[in-house]
Amino acid sequence: MTGASPRTVGTRWFVLFTLAWLAIWTVQLTPVQLLLPTQLNTATSTTGTWVAGVVYSGVVLGVGGLAGVIAGPVSGMLSDRTRTRWGRRRPWAIGASVWTGLCLVVAGLVHGPWPIGLAWTGVSVGVAVASAAFTALIADQLPESQRGAASASASSSQAVGIVLGVGAVVLLGLSIFAGYLVLALFIAFVGTLAALLLPDPPVATGPTRDERRLPWVALGHRDFAWVVWGRFVTNVGNALPTTLFLFFLMYGLGEREAEAQDNLLLVIVVYTIFVVAASVLAGWWSDRTGRRRVLTMASAVVQAAAAVVIVVAPSLTTTMVAAAVLGAGYGAFSTVGLAFATDLLPFPDDHARDLGLVNVSAALGQLVGPLVGATLVALVGGFWLLLIVSAVLSVVGAGMSGVARERVRATP
Repeated sequence: MTGASPRTVGTRWFVLFTLAWLAIWTVQLTPVQLLLPTQLNTATSTTGTWVAGVVYSGVVLGVGGLAGVIAGPVSGMLSDRTRTRWGRRRPWAIGASVWTGLCLVVAGLVHGPWPIGLAWTGVSVGVAVASAAFTALIADQLPESQRGAASASASSSQAVGIVLGVGAVVLLGLSIFAGYLVLALFIAFVGTLAALLLPDPPVATGPTRDERRLPWVALGHRDFAWVVWGRFVTNVGNALPTTLFLFFLMYGLGEREAEAQDNLLLVIVVYTIFVVAASVLAGWWSDRTGRRRVLTMASAVVQAAAAVVIVVAPSLTTTMVAAAVLGAGYGAFSTVGLAFATDLLPFPDDHARDLGLVNVSAALGQLVGPLVGATLVALVGGFWLLLIVSAVLSVVGAGMSGVARERVRATP
């Protein structure tokens, strides 16, 4: 996409874009936080132990993450080359939304780690493809002065999506299958609707030379690569405590399953409030000043402090405090980090391909995190090592992001 700079978009664009991301995050994170741990909790069987359930969850989420890391950039590359009268992002977004819905239904019907893992891999692929298509719209259609706001919409939708999904399952008392079915209908309808209504003008020319390159070529560009890898490491640090949180409440704090589910929702609400507030403020500030690098680093360090709080004094009260700190740090990091990466895109005609790498770095971190976390929990039979590693990785991710150099913003 070359030529004149994109024009400023209005409220309608942001509403549709936010709805798309709300659907994506809801169907990805509700199973991660609640449905999958419940399905794979071996402590409910006569022969299983709770550690085995943590390991099963980690493996299932990790395999799904690996599938997503391939599907996101590859589908992004293909959408950059797509030339139809319906646009180049829209067909991929619609197809991915429907596919994700179908795989969610299958996940609710099957039993056992292997069938559940296969179904979840399908969900992860669909989410990665949809994410690549929708994220490309930021670079396709927005000027730099609005990219922070769009990134805030995507990031804050992550926390709201967790509350929406987990809240619906817990408060309505939905069964596992009913929960998956509601999620399937949500992504199929909202994802398709947003894709149809968001602008996606067709591109008449054929694929450029850059579009014919392999998906990973952008990682050869120093600044972009540092941001992508820093985003991955920081997301692993975030995922270590958050994606195994139900297990932490039950076996780290000794709560019964029903009590743990109720407290999980409460913690998520606190987390969400701070994620949304930090996302909006950080996006506004970074758009206003153009300084994304410093805030990206600082927010990752704040995230690290949350894990330290729980290690020092593990209790439900300190967990609530840590949720607030974690929400503030991660909300700001996700928003400004995405805008930072968008500013550093190395090629002008392959936004979906390269932003697919950015999306995958976050999604893979969120899905590989449980695999690493499960290993750490199994090693010590508890959660303290997991929390320490979470803090260390968050600080390392901050340093990696700080190596990247900001581009000077063009004068309007």
